[in-house]
Order: sequence, then C-alpha cells, then structure tokens
Amino acid sequence: MAVLGHPTLPEQIGSTMDTMSRRSVLAIVALIAVLLVALGTWWTTRAPLVPAVSAQMAPLVRTLQFSARVATASRVELGSTLTGRVLEVAVAEGALVKAGDVLVRLESDELLASLAQSQAGERQAAARLAGLRSTGRSAVQAGVAQAESVRLAAQAELKRTLDLVAKGFLSEARLDEVRRAAAVAQAQLDAARAQSAANAEPGTDVAQAQAQLALASAARAAAEARLAEAVLTAPADARVLSRLVEPGQIVQPGRALLGLALAGPLQLVAQVDERYLGQLQPGQTAGVLPDAYPAQRFAAAVLSIAPLVDAQRGAIEVKFSLPPPTPAFLREDMTLSVEVETARSERALVVPTSALRGDESTGFSVWLERDGRVETRQVRLGLRTLDAAEVIEGLSEGERVLIGTAPLPGQRVRVDTAGTPAVAALPQTGKGTKEVAGAAMNHTTGR
Repeated sequence: MAVLGHPTLPEQIGSTMDTMSRRSVLAIVALIAVLLVALGTWWTTRAPLVPAVSAQMAPLVRTLQFSARVATASRVELGSTLTGRVLEVAVAEGALVKAGDVLVRLESDELLASLAQSQAGERQAAARLAGLRSTGRSAVQAGVAQAESVRLAAQAELKRTLDLVAKGFLSEARLDEVRRAAAVAQAQLDAARAQSAANAEPGTDVAQAQAQLALASAARAAAEARLAEAVLTAPADARVLSRLVEPGQIVQPGRALLGLALAGPLQLVAQVDERYLGQLQPGQTAGVLPDAYPAQRFAAAVLSIAPLVDAQRGAIEVKFSLPPPTPAFLREDMTLSVEVETARSERALVVPTSALRGDESTGFSVWLERDGRVETRQVRLGLRTLDAAEVIEGLSEGERVLIGTAPLPGQRVRVDTAGTPAVAALPQTGKGTKEVAGAAMNHTTGR
C-alpha cells in the first residue's frame, strides 16, 4: 500500500530514464557540433585543386585560314564607244571566243550614210587637186604665154611710138595711150605668172587643194572608224562571263555590255586582315578546299601580296598560283577556303596558351606547383598560335604548369592532372592550329 505523498517505484524508474535520455541527446548534439566545426575548418584550410599539364616536345605548326575566290589573271568589261541600238548579240554566257570574233553588232545605217558622204567629199577634193595639176596647170601656162606675147607687142608698139613722137609724126597724147597699154600688158603678164606659181607644186592653190583633200580623207577615216566601232569584237582569246545586253536595247558609252575572262592561268584572290601581313610571304604553300566540292582538296602557293592596303576594310589582297593540272571544276568567282602554313617548328617545347600569364608588355610567365604551393616562372616564347606556344627558355620538358584559374604564387595548391591530360590540353601533333585571318577579324593574332 503506497504512502500518500511519496512516488511509487515505477514512477522513480521512469524519471531516471528520462534524465538519462536528455543527457544522451545533449552529448550527441555536442559531438555533431564538434564534427561540423572540424569539417568546416578542414574545408576552409584545404589546398584548392587546379588542373595542370606537363610541358612536352612536339611539332608545332601555325596556319592562317581565310576565304578566297577564283579569278583569271585578266578580266575585262567590254562596252561600246557609240550610242546606238543593239542589232545582234552573237555570244552567250560561258562561250569561248577567239581574238577578233564578233560579239555584238549595233545598227549602222546612219554610220554607212556618213561614210558614203565623207568618201564623196574625198573624191571631190582629189579631183580638184588632180585638175590643178593637169588641165588647170596647162591653162595657166597658156595664159602666161599669151600675156607674154601681148607684153612684147606692147613694148614694140611703145618703142615705135617713141621714135615717131621724136620725129614729130605723133603727139604726146598718143604716146601716153601706148604707154598705158604697155603697162596693162605687163600687169597681165605678172598676174598670169602669179597664177602659174600658185598652180605649181609649192603653190598656194595646190597647197589649199591638198589641205582640203587631207581634211576629206580624215573625215572618211573617222567615218570608217565609227562604223568599225559598231561591231564589238573579242580583244583576245577569252570566255564570256556575263551578257548584260540584248538586241533592241539602246546602249551608251561607259556601259558594260559583256564581261570577259581573258585566256590565261587561273588564280585565287583573297582579302586578308592586314594584321597578318607579317606572317605571309610569296612562295608559302597552302591547302585549298572548294566550298562546292569539299572532297576535292588541292594545293596552291602564295604568288603575290598587294603593295597597298585597303584603308576602308583594313585588308590586303593576296594572290595564289595553282600548280598544273588546274582542277577542271573551278569557275570564276567560286568561293574556296584557303589554309596557309606560315610557320613550323618540328621539335618545340609546347604548352597551351591557357597556361601563359602576363602579356607582351610585362613579359610572359607560367605558374607551376612546387612542394604544394604555386611558383611563378618567367619564360621566353618562340612560335605562337591561338592554342599553343613554344617555350624556348625558362621551362623544362615534363614540368607541370597550371592552366586556367589558380591561387596566387606562394599559396597552397593541389594539382589535378587526371582531368586534363597533356594530349587533350595541347594541339594534336603535327596538325598545328588555325587562325581565321579574314578581313572581319575580331581576335588578336598569335605570333
């Protein structure tokens, strides 16, 4: 029988167990807190894991890649020097023509009439000159002879009159008349002689007639030239690239009627960003891949580099020659991708560009892991591409360099080489790297 006011045995046992449970829970909570603090301390003080790659010897090739087009050495646009209506277009696009072949004819009725008129004027001038030299000259000479005989008769009459006047048989008035007649005869002789001199070869009439004949001949030649200009012929062996006119159209000087590619070797022409001018030189080899025939790769070589830079586009024209045989599928203005090998090192100590620190002004360095801490090393670079660089001083083969983001020099670091193997981090052996060198470049050159 329980005594009032005192707990029973079961109640005492239950109270004791509750007290022990609360103490166990508190102990477990305290232990977890200690573990969390220790874990946090370890997490905050552990060295970060940074990817790294080993420097290795490998061939390194630098190339430039850009677009080019096919073009012949000489391309012309053929036009008319006359205003007229097209009568005939004798060729179609793609046709092969020989030098002198008729390409376009203009209507020529008016030109033919002008030529006939100038020919008639030339014949008239020639006839006048011939007349002066033949019948005209004979008539003038006859006139000189007649005037000479009249003068002699007048001189003889004057002499007789003087004798008779001196003897008193004739008056002074008669002498004056005879003297006037002699003077008139002399003047007529002088005029006949002047006319004869004018009709001689160095004379003025002949010179004037010769000048008129020369003018008429020039007019006839000009009419013939205009008539010839109504027929457009091929200046040389060529292929017709474009036909820009049809029969019945009115054409004017300065308007292109046909586009011709003169016979000659095909070339490739490319516009290259001027920043890459220092990497290009004549004779460099190139691989060409036509956009329309991706399986038909062929070779080319840098032929020439233009002396001027296009100021508006900041580009320079580069031409490529094609070794024979020229691929038969090439067409004018066809677009191709050209890759030029600009530099090669058969055995270079190569690191990825992501491992380089610094720039051209401050000098380049790499960060290495040594004894668990980051160490900086100044290096001197040789051949560079967009993906890799050749180290010629400051680094040895096999040394591991950190890539990407890493702690500052002197801080602790752990190296992760498993996730960044050397083969994956460096360009493939012998393949090199490509730099897109079109005129619209955005990234900087890797020289």
